[in-house]
Amino acid sequence: GVTLYLAAALAPSTGPSWYWYATRGFGTALLIVLTATVVLGISTAVRWSGEATPRFVAAGLHRNLSLLAVVLLAGHIATTLLDPYAQITVRDAIIPMGAAYRPIWLGLGVVAAEIMVAIVASSLLRTLLGPSTWRLIHWVAYGSWPLAVVHGLVTGSDYRAPWMIGVAASCVAAVMLALSWRLWGGWVPALPFRSAAAITAARPLAMGATSAL
Repeated sequence: GVTLYLAAALAPSTGPSWYWYATRGFGTALLIVLTATVVLGISTAVRWSGEATPRFVAAGLHRNLSLLAVVLLAGHIATTLLDPYAQITVRDAIIPMGAAYRPIWLGLGVVAAEIMVAIVASSLLRTLLGPSTWRLIHWVAYGSWPLAVVHGLVTGSDYRAPWMIGVAASCVAAVMLALSWRLWGGWVPALPFRSAAAITAARPLAMGATSAL
């Protein structure tokens, strides 16, 4: 049973292997979890709380989702490297550009992954970095998310599939609504800066959507 399964998984194939499907599954799940993490991060940033859900619950959920995102990222990278179909190397998973398979869009995913790792590392070193530096690094998370969306839409083989378009559209809508809440709920002097940040974050999405058409 197990031996036959492993043999089938490692057997050479002219078409996509099960690693390819696992990569797509990990990637889709990662996009959804990363979106939820960003939305919760925005919610905690505006001091969101409710009668039935205290603020510390939202903060704890945000932290746990971040850790889950790292686990999914590890699975996504591992299955991508093991997949013989795309022929992605360790170098391609570390260096943003230069891969033989869709180098630009794969590179965006690499950058997004490295930003995620940096954010998690900064959280582990929060006491050493201080709150100001930690908060500044976490602002970079707003750039990681659109890169991940574009990477998922353009790099994968499902970017024209209705279900993938639906997942991506739902993720974009959720973050845009959360950002709108953040922009309108903040202090008036901070609105120009936050508006510029939102426009900057939206540019990769527009670029990816244009390429996908």
